[in-house]
Amino acid sequence: MSGLENSLNALSWNNNTAVVIITLITYEYMLQFEKEVKFVWERQWSVMAYLYLVVRYFGIALAIFAHHEIEIGYGMLLFMQWGFSVYFCLAEVVLIWRLYVLYSQSKLILYVLLGFFLPVVALYLVMDIFLWSRPSAMSVQEIIITPNTKYCTAFHHIGPMPAVYASIPIMCYDILLVVLAIADLAKHLKERKGLKMKPNTYVVMIVRYHVIYFVLNLASQIIMAILWAHPSTVVLKLILLYKDTVPLIIVPRFIISIWDTHADDSCIKASMAFEDCACWTSPPQLEPLEIDYSLD
Repeated sequence: MSGLENSLNALSWNNNTAVVIITLITYEYMLQFEKEVKFVWERQWSVMAYLYLVVRYFGIALAIFAHHEIEIGYGMLLFMQWGFSVYFCLAEVVLIWRLYVLYSQSKLILYVLLGFFLPVVALYLVMDIFLWSRPSAMSVQEIIITPNTKYCTAFHHIGPMPAVYASIPIMCYDILLVVLAIADLAKHLKERKGLKMKPNTYVVMIVRYHVIYFVLNLASQIIMAILWAHPSTVVLKLILLYKDTVPLIIVPRFIISIWDTHADDSCIKASMAFEDCACWTSPPQLEPLEIDYSLD
């Protein structure tokens, strides 16, 4: 292709992926809005409620501005990258809090996970400065197609290896989270088998989402490395389509799906904060009326 054809192709892919991103995020928001009103705005406020609002509406803001970076330029590109780093850190906080609940609100588990989490946050900060905030590493160039048609595109001046090296500690931390979740599930299944009871719905759900998020973040780290390897326009836009939609849908859904299941189980304590409810503890310490519902 000529330079003009390449530029027009990039604009076309940008517009098409922007439509898909906004459509998916809007549709997901409409699907979950009734549940959000029910479980957030009409309920007692909790740590998880605040986290839900942040990841939901900050995620929507990232989705809205994601496809404008080609129009606005360097400042928007930096906002998007720093924003996604903040978003992934918030997602890790959600997982940490769920593990804290899973381990019977153990302060030791909470402090250990937060202690390892702080270096991860620092690593995100350092890499955003080193990879994205230095003109020698990344710059934005204005492409002029016609006097009235212009757009900005990013140029990466270093290879993918720094991003690969930076992803290793992050993935090690995610492995720690998923191993702790699976270990608790194994203990839970052993206890329930001894009691001849079905596995608790909430324990299984929390562990399942930990595994899903681990796979999601692994894919995201690979994607960030690919961005520095100068992919073609088609590959680049498909990567950004994934990056700008899937995490923004999965993380809020992780939070609200547990609340929804909790309410559907008709727990007599469903109006209280989920982490304080006894219906998901292992082994259960429940009223006779609660036991029937907790086994569904």
